Amino acid sequence: MLGAKADSPEAGDSAVKDPADWVTGDEPMTASQRSYLDTLAREAGEEIPADITKAEASEHIDRLQSKTGRGQ
Repeated sequence: MLGAKADSPEAGDSAVKDPADWVTGDEPMTASQRSYLDTLAREAGEEIPADITKAEASEHIDRLQSKTGRGQ
């Protein structure tokens, strides 16, 4: 619901979707995702394939944010 207070039961329930359920999740990752993922991967000492989807990029970003301490 637009304008809902943060403490109302409806607030935020539908704002966070599982990337696997995204309509555009199977499209190639965006340039913004690629840039941020590159930064996170370097900080974490990992390499991520360049040909992943939006949904996969989102999952890697979430994981790497936890690993690097970013996004907290």
